[in-house]
Amino acid sequence: MEAPQEVIFNEVNDFTTWKNWEPWSQKTDDMIVEYGEKTSGEGASYSWQSDELGEGNMTTTKANPHNSLEQEITFVTPFGESTSEVYWEFEPQGDSTLVTWGMIGEQSFMEKAAFIFQDESLAEMMQPMFATGLDNLQEEITVKMNSYSINIDGITNHGGGYYMYITTASKISQISERMQKMISEVGNFMSTNNIEKVGKPFVLYNEWNESQGSAIYSAAYFTPSEVITTAESSVLNGFMPNQRTLKTTLKGDYENLKEAWDSSYSYLEKNGLRADENAKVFEVYLTGPNDNANPAEWITNIYIPLEQVIADSDD
Repeated sequence: MEAPQEVIFNEVNDFTTWKNWEPWSQKTDDMIVEYGEKTSGEGASYSWQSDELGEGNMTTTKANPHNSLEQEITFVTPFGESTSEVYWEFEPQGDSTLVTWGMIGEQSFMEKAAFIFQDESLAEMMQPMFATGLDNLQEEITVKMNSYSINIDGITNHGGGYYMYITTASKISQISERMQKMISEVGNFMSTNNIEKVGKPFVLYNEWNESQGSAIYSAAYFTPSEVITTAESSVLNGFMPNQRTLKTTLKGDYENLKEAWDSSYSYLEKNGLRADENAKVFEVYLTGPNDNANPAEWITNIYIPLEQVIADSDD
């Protein structure tokens, strides 16, 4: 599946999400589902009833984040209750995850006898259902990972301050990948040299050339006071003034940042506001890949410094 291991595990581990992708309830309109006191992790459970599909229940007996799950499923049939073990395995493979979903159990004599008159064995009946469920799971996770929202928060003063930074130039398409390494480099430098970090990491845009597809930018952390670095240090100290800005919040993948920036500049134009061409715009990463594997949960604040408003004075 094209999704991080943690994201898929969290989806499967929570029984309240199963209604969106499990295959059997899609075969009937009368299924009634009830959840136990816990809906995720060890001890989580849910049960179902349906005139067409019968009734049953499932309980998570073991959860090993984010590698595997063990569950117990019980079907109530005309031949009595039938209990089997269900297992999930999640194995990272680069940017994707190999997902295995299986069931192990023994059929009673009556169940075996019943299947003598069926065209398919129990395994032959279940395998395509599991395959459908996995396809549905991939689709559901893709939709959730791609969800995002953009909110224009309005005009606010940003306090600025001293910050430690490194600067580079690259293609615009490389920024998301490079800035993660740059932020780590600045953070490691500050930790090694006992320099205090204040707030979340951010990126300052020194130059943005859309026609050439290139940019010059700095990755940084704020720090309480000025720091003098050695001449050979690649990490430098800068200062950002207190400034009036337009703030926008993106919740979602970084691939949606362009739309968030476009929305911000459109807001400026519609409201008669002007960006300060002598100041640097910047992004602050409140949450990102190191905080949550699901890009839909990443939160980025965009700040565009505005031209100062000079009040008219009476002579």
